[in-house]
Amino acid sequence: MDTARDLYLSATLRRIEARHANLPLMQRAGLAAADFAGELADPRNRPVLILAGPGNNGGDAFVVGSRLRERFFAVHLVFAGDPAALPADAAAAREAFLAGGGSTLGEIPEIDHWGLIVDGIFGIGLRRAPEGRYAEWIATANRLAQRDACPLLALDCPSGLDADSGRRPGPCIAATHTISFIAAKPGLYTGDGPDHGGEIRIASLDLSIDEADGRRVSPADFAERLQPRRRNTHKGSFGSVGILGGGKSMSGAALLAGRAALRLGSGRVYLGLLDPDAPTVDPVQPELMIRRVDTLFQADLQALVCGPGLGHTSEAVQYVEQALKCPLPLVLDADALNILAVDGRLEGNLYNRIAPAILTPHPAEAARLLGSSVREVQDDRIGAAREMAARYASPVALKGCGTVLAASDGRWWINTTGNPGLASAGMGDVLSGLIATLLAQNWSPEQALLGAVHLHGAAADALVAASHGPAGLTASEVIDAARQVFNGWLAGRQR
Repeated sequence: MDTARDLYLSATLRRIEARHANLPLMQRAGLAAADFAGELADPRNRPVLILAGPGNNGGDAFVVGSRLRERFFAVHLVFAGDPAALPADAAAAREAFLAGGGSTLGEIPEIDHWGLIVDGIFGIGLRRAPEGRYAEWIATANRLAQRDACPLLALDCPSGLDADSGRRPGPCIAATHTISFIAAKPGLYTGDGPDHGGEIRIASLDLSIDEADGRRVSPADFAERLQPRRRNTHKGSFGSVGILGGGKSMSGAALLAGRAALRLGSGRVYLGLLDPDAPTVDPVQPELMIRRVDTLFQADLQALVCGPGLGHTSEAVQYVEQALKCPLPLVLDADALNILAVDGRLEGNLYNRIAPAILTPHPAEAARLLGSSVREVQDDRIGAAREMAARYASPVALKGCGTVLAASDGRWWINTTGNPGLASAGMGDVLSGLIATLLAQNWSPEQALLGAVHLHGAAADALVAASHGPAGLTASEVIDAARQVFNGWLAGRQR
């Protein structure tokens, strides 16, 4: 079990905690957090601010306070709850802190410069927006950490962040670091999580734990497919991809998908463009074979993309229906998804397909497919992705910060590559081309989806590392970066 990649929902973690109730879990968690805090603390021994909440996360904070005081840190611990209402372990941690010479404050004191702030207010114990005093503490902690340029360490999960979904319903700690106890929480990696969790460290507390609820995507998920190419091959060895799209004034989307497919290694790429005024040759990538849409289905294809720039005309609807009936691995994106959402006849065609299909909606497209709202989708990204995968019997990538991938059998993953540079036009078209290329090269639908999404983000990360973004990053740039990263993976496997 690769526990570094495993993701656990709160309900599972509660069961694990209950099973180990005989162990001093709070002491273990507090000690691990104190060790991390000691690494982060200001070497000039500036004071440490600890915010302790009214539950077990507050108990963890009391243990951290005790341990740091033992190491001669100047600790200012703020607690405003009712001591009599604390859970038993948290109450014992508070008593130990006081017995060791510590004291508590009711409000955050005025200090010129903090060396470290520790958030032990709520952790995973709150799903609604923080209110009252605790909302004020969160806002003040964020302000002071920024003012003093000091680390802000969240215990288990930043207070105000939903650990399961990454939803931020109200004020939320903007941690520079998070120490996640027992295992990683999915909310740290999707939605608002990446903006609030900072650098994440896992403290397993030496527990035996259950099978993970989900996982983070890694090249290990598709490593068996990363095989160097044999010398004795030809263009037919690497599959032919068809791209169906490019409605009126939207040829660029289909061209981007086609260029991505070609540069990731497809032997041939055919484009069927709906726009009667579309170019007959791509001057940037003349290797692309542009055809009339009605002749696209006559080509010897191994995978088909339907949707980039397709539009929503009656003609487009007819071609989506034809694509769904085509016995080829199929990637549905953009307008194909919008057509699917409004035409009930097509849902059955997708569900009953013999050949696999993959759906790649962004949140607005997902909301249309589910008959819900963007907010509802974003409030439960994992649930939304799993519902779509089950409804359409197809793997799904719900795009966005921390893309959620789901299989029709309920399994799910979160992809952690990528950066804000991907928030620009054409990025989804590139992704659809990458997925189709891997399908055409005989990757399974699941591996093709995981591999392409991970590669797409890794390519954007490589560009940012080379100072080409994130601001102003373009989809065209990601295509060549993806080729470079992918070939690096292949070379690594060969070595």
